[in-house]
Amino acid sequence: METEKVLQERFGYGSFRPGQKEAIEAISGGRDCLAVLPTGAGKSLCFQVPALMQEKMTFVISPLISLMEDQTAHLRQRCIPALCLDSSMSRRTYNRTLYEASRGAYKLLYVSPERLQNEGFIRFAQKNPPSFVAVDEAHCVSQWGHDFRPSYLRIRNFVEALPQRPLYAAFTATATPAVRQDIITGLGMDDPLVIVRGFDRPNLFFAKQSPADKDRALLGEMETQRGKSGIVYCSTRRDTEHCFRLLRRHGYDAARYHGGLTAGERSAAQDAFIRDRVRVMAATSAFGMGVDKGNVSFVIHYNMPLSLEEYYQEAGRAGRNGDEARCVLFYCNEDLATGKALARRQEKPERAERLLAEMWEYCRQEGCLRSYILRYFGEDRTGECGNCSGCSGRNRWRRFINFLRNG
Repeated sequence: METEKVLQERFGYGSFRPGQKEAIEAISGGRDCLAVLPTGAGKSLCFQVPALMQEKMTFVISPLISLMEDQTAHLRQRCIPALCLDSSMSRRTYNRTLYEASRGAYKLLYVSPERLQNEGFIRFAQKNPPSFVAVDEAHCVSQWGHDFRPSYLRIRNFVEALPQRPLYAAFTATATPAVRQDIITGLGMDDPLVIVRGFDRPNLFFAKQSPADKDRALLGEMETQRGKSGIVYCSTRRDTEHCFRLLRRHGYDAARYHGGLTAGERSAAQDAFIRDRVRVMAATSAFGMGVDKGNVSFVIHYNMPLSLEEYYQEAGRAGRNGDEARCVLFYCNEDLATGKALARRQEKPERAERLLAEMWEYCRQEGCLRSYILRYFGEDRTGECGNCSGCSGRNRWRRFINFLRNG
């Protein structure tokens, strides 16, 4: 079955987006593939389309239950048999699901990387080997990345223990050259086709500030965005609670999301935000991966993140519908001190400190912010973008100089 036919008949799209067809053809042709495609570029189709072209099942390895549930729900709406295995299943339901899967009931089975270490699931996979294994959010395999998950390093052993090596592919939205190499090595990919499409998000306006009073600066930004949907990211639970209360006191319909809440509280907050029952989410970095919400108009970082990867991925949750959106970063010396303390707790503190230093350099540098980010991710970008605070500041200064010169 041709890929275009599957795309149109099963997913309702008339054409591929940049990067999709190359990835699908590489996978279908039996070659490993690493696809680095920007947020909103349709990464999931790159493994869902080839999955429907296989005789056997596809395993999709994904880090978050909410992400797996969201994707399987969308597939079932299109009458594509898909299911995710999660820890909330009763033993009876879990066993029945595996039995149905062994009988060919599902085309895609979503599992967490931790599930691959379960002896019962390993036995199931070896008796019912998949035709295709897709690794979503693959940057989690890299200790240079901000979402490192040790369980991702065990995916390679799982795949290599299967009786036949399946089609094998990995997908992510943000990966520097070092992270890409980590993915290839960590997953044990065999001479993969590496597809990297532009990291640039032209509809996002980037700004950075070092305000004397962050609360006043936050409320000032919020006033320009009143009635719009957005996220305020904080480094700690304490700052998240502080921003949440601050926003509520000033009349903003806000929710909060951090690791100190129960799973039910986090789920309820996320659902309220997705369904626009609340407009603003105050959150730590625990929130956002896999959240598909197109109308986020702004992302404000109340604290400096620990790396440019983390910052760009979180900022990139704005403007997924293609509309103009604003991404603002606050930073201060206290953020740097907090970041250093957090970096020292990492498994490889020297790497974490290097990532933090790159983030601090971004905060302190002058000039075009977009060009700096794109160069960091390996794109040869020079000049001004005209759509960031660095460029706007220079343009204002030029206009002022011209005014003085010309009267």
